[in-house]
Amino acid sequence: MSIFRFIWAVYGMLLFLIMMLLSIPYILVNMAFVQGKQALRRNIWYLHHPFSKIFFILTGVRVKAHGLDRFDPKQSYVIVGNHNTSIDFVADAFVFPGIFRFLAKEELKKVPIFGWVVSKMCLTVDRKSAISRARSVVALKKEVEEGVSVFIYPEGSRNKTNDPIAEFYDGAFKIAVQMGAPILPMTIVNISSICRPGKIDLCPGTLHIVYDTPIPTKDLKNEDVPALKEQVRNIMLGHLQEQ
Repeated sequence: MSIFRFIWAVYGMLLFLIMMLLSIPYILVNMAFVQGKQALRRNIWYLHHPFSKIFFILTGVRVKAHGLDRFDPKQSYVIVGNHNTSIDFVADAFVFPGIFRFLAKEELKKVPIFGWVVSKMCLTVDRKSAISRARSVVALKKEVEEGVSVFIYPEGSRNKTNDPIAEFYDGAFKIAVQMGAPILPMTIVNISSICRPGKIDLCPGTLHIVYDTPIPTKDLKNEDVPALKEQVRNIMLGHLQEQ
C-alpha cells in the first residue's frame, strides 16, 4: 500500500506540473487581452475551479465541503486554514465558492513552472524581511477593501510538529481586526487519509473540509488579537480531535 501511495504521489506531482505547463498559454492570453484586475481574477478562478477539479478527478480525490451555508461567498473574508501537505492549497481553493488571493511564501517563486504562476496569482511575503511583511499587509488590506477574500495559513508554513495544529502567528488576525473583516475558519479534517504529512504520498479517497461561522472583528482592537487567535485555533483543533 505504501508503494502504491508513493507511485500515486509521483504521478500526482507530474500531473500537476504538466497541467500547470499546459495552462500557461491560457493565463498569458488573459493577461494580454483582458483589462486589469479582471484578467487576474479570471485566471485565479480558472486555477481554483476547472484546473483543480480536473486534477482531483484524475487523481481520484473527492473534496467535500461542509458548512457552505454558514457564510456569504459575496462577502470578503480573511480566511484561515490548517496546513500540513502540498495539496492543501489546491483543496482549499477548489471548495471555496468564488476566488480569493493566497498569501504565499516568497520561496515558492523558485519552484519551476509553479513558481511563475505563484508570482502572478498570489500575494507573496519574505518572512525574514520586515519590509516584505509590511508590503504584504498593505497588499492584503487592499484586496479586502476591493471585496476580494484573502487566504492566510496562520501556522506560517506546513505543520511539522506532533500537534494537530502548530501555534498561530498574529498576522492574519491583526489584518482582520484592522480591516474589520470577518475571520472565516476553514479546516481540512482528514488530510492524512489522502496525503500523509512529511512524505511523498497520495491516495484516492474523500477529503473533508469544514467551514465554521465567520467571526466578526469590527468592534475588536489589537489587544483582542491573542484571544481571537486562540478562539480560531480551538475551533479548528476541535474538528481535528473529533477524528
